[in-house]
Amino acid sequence: MKNKKILIIGVFALFTAGNMNAQKKPYLDKNKTIEQRIDLLLPLMTLEEKVGQMNQYNGFWDVTGPAPKGGNAELKYEHLRKGWVGSMLTVRGVKEVRAVQKIAVEETRLGIPLIIGFDVIHGYKTLSPIPLAEAASWDLDAIKKSAAIAADEASASGINWTFGPNVDITNDARWGRVMEGAGEDPYLGSKIAVARVKGFQGETTADLAKVNTIAACAKHFAAYGYVESGRDYNLVDISNSKLFNTVLPPFKAATQAGVRTFMNSFNLVNGIPATGNVFLQRDILKGKWKFDGFVVSDWASVREMIPHGYAKDGEDAALKAVTAGSDMDMESHLYVAELAKLVKEGKVKEALVDDAVRRILRVKFELGLFDDPYKYCDEKREKATIRNKTNNDGVLDMAKKSIVLLKNDKNLLPLKKSGQKIALIGALANDKNSPLGSWRIAAEDNTAVSVLEGMQQYKDNQLIFEKGADLIVGKATFLDEVVFNTTDKTGFEAAKTAAKNADVVVMVLGEHGFQSGEGRSRTNLDLPGLQQELLEDIYKVNPNIVLVLNNGRPLTIPWAAEHIPAIVEAWHLGTQTGNAVAQVLYGDYNPSGKLPISFPRNVGQVPIYYNNYSTGRPVNVDKNVFWSHFSDVEKTPQFPFGFGLSYTTFDYKKLKLNKTTFAKGEPVQVSVEVTNSGDYDGKEVVQLYIHDDFASIARPVEELKGFELVSLKKGETKTVNFTLTDAELGFFDNNGNYLVEPGTFKLKVGGSSDSGLERGFEIKE
Repeated sequence: MKNKKILIIGVFALFTAGNMNAQKKPYLDKNKTIEQRIDLLLPLMTLEEKVGQMNQYNGFWDVTGPAPKGGNAELKYEHLRKGWVGSMLTVRGVKEVRAVQKIAVEETRLGIPLIIGFDVIHGYKTLSPIPLAEAASWDLDAIKKSAAIAADEASASGINWTFGPNVDITNDARWGRVMEGAGEDPYLGSKIAVARVKGFQGETTADLAKVNTIAACAKHFAAYGYVESGRDYNLVDISNSKLFNTVLPPFKAATQAGVRTFMNSFNLVNGIPATGNVFLQRDILKGKWKFDGFVVSDWASVREMIPHGYAKDGEDAALKAVTAGSDMDMESHLYVAELAKLVKEGKVKEALVDDAVRRILRVKFELGLFDDPYKYCDEKREKATIRNKTNNDGVLDMAKKSIVLLKNDKNLLPLKKSGQKIALIGALANDKNSPLGSWRIAAEDNTAVSVLEGMQQYKDNQLIFEKGADLIVGKATFLDEVVFNTTDKTGFEAAKTAAKNADVVVMVLGEHGFQSGEGRSRTNLDLPGLQQELLEDIYKVNPNIVLVLNNGRPLTIPWAAEHIPAIVEAWHLGTQTGNAVAQVLYGDYNPSGKLPISFPRNVGQVPIYYNNYSTGRPVNVDKNVFWSHFSDVEKTPQFPFGFGLSYTTFDYKKLKLNKTTFAKGEPVQVSVEVTNSGDYDGKEVVQLYIHDDFASIARPVEELKGFELVSLKKGETKTVNFTLTDAELGFFDNNGNYLVEPGTFKLKVGGSSDSGLERGFEIKE
């Protein structure tokens, strides 16, 4: 009875304290709507406190240690204590986040909590494959689950906002950040954008209040994937047709999925930096699309408008950014330095500041931070969640689904599980760090399962490992350029001896994990260092080679494509890399991945992509030189978009439409029979493409407009159905208006962009 009284008194005390707090700070009243609570809070804020909400600082000291003394860190600390900081990034771990949140909530006048941001790109501690690899799965449920695992771990460590997903479409493999997105196609990219947003945030905005979800951020708005020559931070110069039909659809899809934040990009668009671009941020995002979350700049991109030649100085940059609709300044320090003064001088309307602050506060309320600022600060949950078995099982499943079988002549794969001598060659085969990939700043080094470790689980074969040659010189880090070994071949002879005595050689070659990602643009896309020479030397002594590629972008491998009998695209697959690769090589998992981006034959073809446009001279009708082609190589890619093999085979037949002529607005019903005609159970990504034969704006030669991931037991046949509506049959004109025009269309259904059954149909007014 005594304990019950104590409990009742405790609950009453909490209730009374909450009531008193709500009376002193009425915006803490949970019974009011979010908009009502914002309406109560905004008038209480000074102009400087409002601007403070628009200011984001990087973690600048050991928060659980002593306060900083002197320099920029002390200034930031004082701003935090004044309530002049709305968000911090890269602060992570429950102890650190609790300490910094305590300052914001308990030492500032209004107690407005911080939103804690972090680059959770393909996992937090337990890493999934890089996003480009995940896109190769074409498995939206798996991709959503992968993002949910990342959100679960990040939120358990105090983080409540990720700077992802990257929804940039790109067709230029030279661009290092190709590894962060979903590849070259806007339809696939849009579907994946939705999956990732819902994985991070939950199905609805209401799910943001749950402790295991985090706010997502669609980036980079916009057109960053089209930087000239694939060089990071470079300018973008594209047509309105490309902008509206290719670049913007995944961003719009993310908005419709409820993404709560956007990040603008570093590049120019039509001569104006995206950070200061009114057309993108005010007219399209906040106007046409009615986005009610907030926009954060990319790192220092407000300040970078000065070297772009668009802003005169810091004051001018702050003015142009806030006018354009950039709500939060990441690490430029310009809003906190300049914005209040600009408002007082009448150069910026306070209504613009109020709008930005309202958007930021809205997301904080949605996350439940005002109701419990420490909801993400549970050390027991952190300990139980990070790297647990469930999360490791989840990323292993994602890794297997991301692998693409590019070639399998003579059925060299799957490997036999006993009685084979296997030589495993390549420094990457025994690497536990590189497979983690780029953008994994919370993960500990050397925590990946190596391919060697994965293959050692299959104990009934004789496995010999030789690295052949080191891939890199020294240690590769997130901040530094990777230096490759180009001279030391001392391991070649041992590798050749191992290969000569083996039944099968497995070679793991490719890029180091830090060779792709931000700032990692390349003008050569071949195998770096001594790897190509090693591959050719091993081939001379034993041509029975399985080439396993580890890479963050498409590579040019024309020699391997011609000579090597089996090629497996294994990307950078994260924590469970070795187990995933081994299970595929040994046939415990039948690969089902399809390329989300074309692989060029050489870098001179780049950019290359499947949904290109016909020229006026697409084929050699006149049998002379005057047609659209290269004189030294075919104009087709080495491996096209949508391509990927299986250990089984799939036959397509009976492609049907419910009729051949349709009224405008009438859905087109499509069906096809797919049969597993091989010897293994497997999965096939059935892909539907259309071509609009003639239109007011020329349309691509083909466009993906539907896909279905189908599981088929050997010998099984399934009918796959698609419905094409106005959403799939139309396009945007150069003013951003969506059109569905009458005319004739071609339709193709198959297992890749370069093959399939074809039919035609017509749309009439």
